[in-house]
This record gives sequence, structure tokens and C-alpha cells, in this order.
Amino acid sequence: MKKQKMMEDADRDRSRNNLFDLLTEEIIFCVLDYLNDNPLDRKSFSLVCKSFYSIECQHRRNLKPLRSELIPSIINRYPYVCKLDLTLCPRITDDSLLAISVARGDALRSIDLSRSKFFTGTGLANLVGNCRNLVEMDLSNATELRDSAAAAIAEAKNLERLWLGRCKMITDIGIGCIAVGCKKLRLICLKWCLGVGDLGIGLIAVKCKEIRSLDLSYLPITNKCLPAILKLQYLEELVLEGCFGIDDESLAVLKQGSKSLKTLDMSSCQNISHVGLSSLTNGTECLQQLILAYGSPVTLALADSLQRLSKLQSIKLDGCLVTCSGLKAIGNWCESLRELSLSKCSGVTDEGLSFLLTKQKELRKLDITCCRKITDIALAHITNSCTSLTSLRMESCSLVPREAFILIGQRCLLLEELDLTDNEVDNEGLESISRCSKLACLKLGICLNITDDGLAHVGMRCPKLVELDLYRSVRITDSGILAIATGCPGLEIANMSYCNEITDRSLIALSKCSKLKTLECRGCPQVTSLGIAAVAVGCKQLTKLDIKKCYNINDFGMIPLAHFSQNLRQINLSYSTVTDVGLLSLASISCLQSMTTLHLKGLTPGGLAAALLACGGLTKVKLHSSFKSLLPQKLFEHLEARGCLFQWRDKVFQDEIDSKSWKMRLEEDMMG
Repeated sequence: MKKQKMMEDADRDRSRNNLFDLLTEEIIFCVLDYLNDNPLDRKSFSLVCKSFYSIECQHRRNLKPLRSELIPSIINRYPYVCKLDLTLCPRITDDSLLAISVARGDALRSIDLSRSKFFTGTGLANLVGNCRNLVEMDLSNATELRDSAAAAIAEAKNLERLWLGRCKMITDIGIGCIAVGCKKLRLICLKWCLGVGDLGIGLIAVKCKEIRSLDLSYLPITNKCLPAILKLQYLEELVLEGCFGIDDESLAVLKQGSKSLKTLDMSSCQNISHVGLSSLTNGTECLQQLILAYGSPVTLALADSLQRLSKLQSIKLDGCLVTCSGLKAIGNWCESLRELSLSKCSGVTDEGLSFLLTKQKELRKLDITCCRKITDIALAHITNSCTSLTSLRMESCSLVPREAFILIGQRCLLLEELDLTDNEVDNEGLESISRCSKLACLKLGICLNITDDGLAHVGMRCPKLVELDLYRSVRITDSGILAIATGCPGLEIANMSYCNEITDRSLIALSKCSKLKTLECRGCPQVTSLGIAAVAVGCKQLTKLDIKKCYNINDFGMIPLAHFSQNLRQINLSYSTVTDVGLLSLASISCLQSMTTLHLKGLTPGGLAAALLACGGLTKVKLHSSFKSLLPQKLFEHLEARGCLFQWRDKVFQDEIDSKSWKMRLEEDMMG
């Protein structure tokens, strides 16, 4: 009795000393709001005690289950969830939707089924009937849904945002039902809904007066539905990408464009020239973003059609043939641009680009990827005129000499993103670029002139770096990676593929970057299981791992991954020495969705079958075609019914070539 009384007194003392008991629920909810970035933090919080567990359950509003079989228990655990993301659950049946709808009822406001299959219109009818407050549904890629499913969706009277991308079986009839039933729609995406034409789109425009965003990409529509669309009073975004039925002649009948339109995407509309563009943009005084990628040539006439668009801030011309006169005219008419994209545009020269950028003092983002004719002259104008740049992408600008890259660090100090893939930048250039202390993303793939000395400057002066790409930059060794890992503790993405001097020392250094989510070190033959084990222990947020052609990684690397890397979703093990044992150990990772296992010499049909059955969350598996005949067909049918997609490859075993030979071969292929 005395001992029991002492224990009770001690419990009361601890209770009085628990400061969290003095905090209100609202204050603790505010604390939880700061734990949204890392799911492990929320999990740790909920495991502290029963009261914390209960508070975390009540606080959670968004839910992303790892597997469909976990949904019933999870739904009951979190009673206040209003947004349900099922993109990690490939198999969602009508019964699943019924259980969700009964459990959540009117509390559910958003559901994402864009990566799920096996449900039908019946399941959607139950969902909509029981969850009358749904405002958002993503049904993209539901290729088997028909008009009956669209009719079920139409009963969601409060729906505001709906994605039906690639729902190819839905026709005008189904879209008409949605138009009549869902009059509160503000956003609808019908990309690749090939059964939908002018009639369905016309009904949407007439019935859904609140539409703000309309994506009609690759639909077989003509000019017939455009007048009704352009009359939408609140329309801000219109996407007509790949609408080949619209041409200059059909647009000529338009008397007035949309006065509220802010974004117009006419990518891959090769039948529309400056004539049609002028008709479509007539009266669109509020237009801020214009996307004409992979369309008609950018000539003087097309550029002149932009002169009425005084508020234009973003132009994307990716993949277009551009003329010098066209670029100069854009420079004359558009003086307040904040974003310009000329990626893979042929015809971009120093003269045209320099003139265009001379007046662009407010430019924030510039993409000149694969503009292979520009030299240091253009880069000098870029850095001199556009000193407020936050993003500069200039992959494969091979005529820019190495000394020119020094200008970036001297004049563009606000850069947060810099892509110099396949360029002549050297250590002196990196030393200058390291002055851009706000850099978060730096891509230096196939930069054969940089060494550890250059990376050391980046590590010392760019502490905010989140992403680093060193793909095939073969002169980088462990010393450079150590400098990055030491100076950039917030690193989340690291690509060291085919840097063949990299060893376990680099991975051990990166294991100190606790936020690391993506690690690509394929083609690093000196990396072993020791380095992988260090990453597994130190980087518990790791979601993607590529160790293809790391020949010295075996089962001893897989076991720590299985134990510590519970957030791992994608792994490439091809050409490693992992066997049945290592592959089977990965089954304990409940998040694992994608796995590539080509040319694993130690892998047997029996071991592969056991691993596939044990990994219950797999949605995509890439295998060598030889296994197709070695495993029973019923096994594949069972796994496919579970939601797993198989990709078969018949590649022969390939040895790696050195980076210089690889680059020469790539250039020959492009010229040929």
C-alpha cells in the first residue's frame, strides 16, 4: 500500500510539472502547423504520449495513405480529415470509395484519384452522394470512365475544381451532364479527352459561368465553341495546346477576345500564325502570360501582334524557329517582362537576344537552353541588363567561353536557380558564381572543366543549396562532395551519376544532410554497401535512390535501407550485386512503389516472385524480359490486379564508356 501511494504521488508530481498541460489546444495546433514539412516530425510528436497522439489526430486535415488496405483504419483514426490524396494507392475499388464516403460524409472536400484504378461510376456515385460538400476531384488518367461516371460526378453540386485528363471514353454527353449539374465549377481540365468536342465545351461555357481556368489541350474542337468561351466573364487561364482544329481562318470570325484572360497557352498550335493570334488576343488587355511553344515561327509580324498586350509579363516560345527581327520587335513592344523562355529555339543569335534583353530590367526568369549560337556577347548583355534574375537556364550553350561565366557571379547576385549543364564553365567561373549566396538549385552536369576546387567555393558560400546536379562531371571527387555536404546541410537532391572517382567517403559525408530526399549515384563503381548504409542511417527522408551500375553494392546495403529508409519510394538496383535476400528485405519498406532490377546476376525467379508478392505497395516494376517466361502468368495477373504495372526490357549487359567519348557520341548523334 505504501509503495502504491508513493507511485501515485509521483504521478501527480509529474502531471503538475508537465507544462504542456497549461497550453490550450489552439496553441498546440499552431505548433503542429510548423511540422508539416517532415512527416517524421509529426509521427514523433504523436508517439510522445496519449494526449499528443489524440491532439495530432484531431489536428490533421490532409491525409495521404500508403496503401488502400490501410484506408479504413486511417480514416477512423483521423476524424477531421477533409482532403484525401490517394495517389499512392493504385487499387481503389467501388467498395473503397463507399467506405471512404460513409466514414467522412460531408466533411470530405477534396479527393485525388489521379493514380488510382479499378473504380467505376458506381463508386463515384456513392462518393458524391455521401460527400455533398466536395469542392475538388482529380480523376485524371481514369481511362475507363464513361458518360455514366460523368453523370454521377454531375451530382456534386458544390464542385469547383475538376480534373479529367486522359478520360478518353467520356463524350459530349457526359460533359453536358457535368455542365448542367456542376454550375459552381471554377476549374476544369479536359486534356486528352478525345471524345469531347465543340458541343460539350460549348455547354461548359454556357452553363458554368464561374469558370476561371479551362484546359482543352488536344481536344478535337474548332472555332464553333470559342465565342462562348471568350464570353466567360471570369476566365483567367485558357489552354489550347495541340488543338489542331483551330486555325487562322476559324479565328478570323472572332470580334472580341476575353477581357479577363491572364494566361493563354497555344503550344503546338502550328496552324495559327500572327493573324489568328491577333484575332484571339483582340481586347485581352489583362493578358500576363503567353505560351506559344512549338508553334509557328516567331517573325516580325508575330511579334508586332503583341504590341497591344501592355501587361504581358511572361512569354514562352520553346522549340520555335525565331528570327532576329522577331526578337527585336518583342524587345520593343514588351518592356516589362518578368519571364522569357527560348528553350530549344533555333535562330537565337547574339544580336537578337542582346537587343531583346536590353530593356528587360525587371526580368526574373530566363531560359535559353540549347541556344547553341549565342556566345559571350549575349551573356554579357544578359548579366548587364538583367541583374534581378532569380533563374537562369542555359544548358548546352556550347559557344560561350569559360571566362564569360565569371560575369554571372559579378552581376546576377539574386540567382536562386542556375543550370549550366554541358557548358565550358571552370573553377574560376564557379568561384565567381559562389557569390550568389541565395542559390538553391545548381546544375553542373557534363561540365568537364570543373574540379573539387570549384565546388569548394560553392560549399563555402552557398549555404541555401537544395539541389546539386553533377551528372558526368568526371573530375569531381570525394573532396568536392565533402565541401558541399559540410557547407550545404539543407541539401535535398544530389546527382553524382557517372562521377567514377566518387567513393563511400562522399556518401558518408552526405549522410550528414538529414533532409536528403533524392540520391543518384549510378555508374559510381567505387561506392559500396558501406556508403549506402551510412545514407540509410543518416537520411531518413530519402525517397529516391539510383545505384544502377554500382557493382560493389550488395545485400549488406539493402538491409540498412530496409530498416531505416521507410520513406523510400523509388529504387534502381540494375547491374548491382544484390541477390534474392537483399531484394526480399526491401519488402519491409511500406512506401516502396517503383523498382528497377535489370541484370541482377544473383536474382533467381523464385526470389523475384517472393519479393514482388511481399512488396505490397508496388505500382511500377521494370524487369528483364527473360523473367517473363520464367514466372507463372497468374503471378503477373495477381500483381496487376493489385495495381502494379510491369515494364519489360531486353537490353544486353552494357559496360560504361568514359564521359568524353560519351559526349562525342552524343554530339555525333545530334548532328546526324
